[in-house]
Amino acid sequence: MARLITVVWCAVAVLLCAAAGASWVEEAANPIRMVAGVEAEVVRVIGQCRRALKFARFMSRFGKSYRSEEEMRERYEIFSQNLRFIRSHNKNRLPYTLSVNHFADWTWEEFKRHRLGAAQNCSATLNGNHKLTDAVLPPTKDWRKEGIVSDVKDQGSCGSCWTFSTTGALEAAYAQAFGKSISLSEQQLVDCAGRFNNFGCNGGLPSQAFEYIKYNGGLETEEAYPYTGKDGVCKFSAENVAVQVIDSVNITLGAENELKHAVAFVRPVSVAFQVVNGFHFYENGVYTSDICGSTSQVSSINDYLAFDSQIKCLIKFSKQNGLLQVYAL
Repeated sequence: MARLITVVWCAVAVLLCAAAGASWVEEAANPIRMVAGVEAEVVRVIGQCRRALKFARFMSRFGKSYRSEEEMRERYEIFSQNLRFIRSHNKNRLPYTLSVNHFADWTWEEFKRHRLGAAQNCSATLNGNHKLTDAVLPPTKDWRKEGIVSDVKDQGSCGSCWTFSTTGALEAAYAQAFGKSISLSEQQLVDCAGRFNNFGCNGGLPSQAFEYIKYNGGLETEEAYPYTGKDGVCKFSAENVAVQVIDSVNITLGAENELKHAVAFVRPVSVAFQVVNGFHFYENGVYTSDICGSTSQVSSINDYLAFDSQIKCLIKFSKQNGLLQVYAL
């Protein structure tokens, strides 16, 4: 029988030596393969220098392969530029650090094209319905310590961040209510929530996803309706419903006092924010940025899971180790 829960969400508009990732580059007939001699191959194509060896180790670590020597040189140049950017940032002693990851041979434009998708209109939250109280806010709140934050998932190249934000908030609400974890289906939302102004791999919003789940009669588990990372035909089965939504609460766009109150006293909240260059290399710490969107158009959506009393522009990031962090300006 499906569990009944209420969720709260918000949307905040917020060639150096001599010369993307394999997940989106199709291999040609004879690509440069990841073999034991990859360092020798990189040195042969690019030249002998310390950065070339770093690039070879990067290729090996992330299983990179390129279709030609020319493409290897191009990716090496991008990698070198990104490495300089990361090192320069880390010298500034900001409260967060960057590091090389599987996006290090992508340009920022490629990352935006393959991972962020189109900006979404969050004007649905211009008039929220979260009720404030006179309770004194704690200085900080980290829902990871409560054990209700679910593991990080990978959306791949599908612009389905809105579905992961939805399931993340619901999974936290479920764990809080019933004392056990659950993994819910993003693919059901990708395939089935179109009538509620969502567009599958081309974007959507948690507010509209919650409405779909409410009127659809529930959401299946990840196991029952597994993620494929591409648009598909709706295969919803009422027999597999694991969670139902009684109602959802919108936090007024830009109302930081409402957001802090909800995060402090209710549970993890779903939030939208503007992703800017450099964010894709985040490693750890409290992320800050002097760029904060001021319109209802946002380019990425994720779960808001903690709060800091000094928040001015609210954003968050999830890391592959399963820990979710909130950042404040």
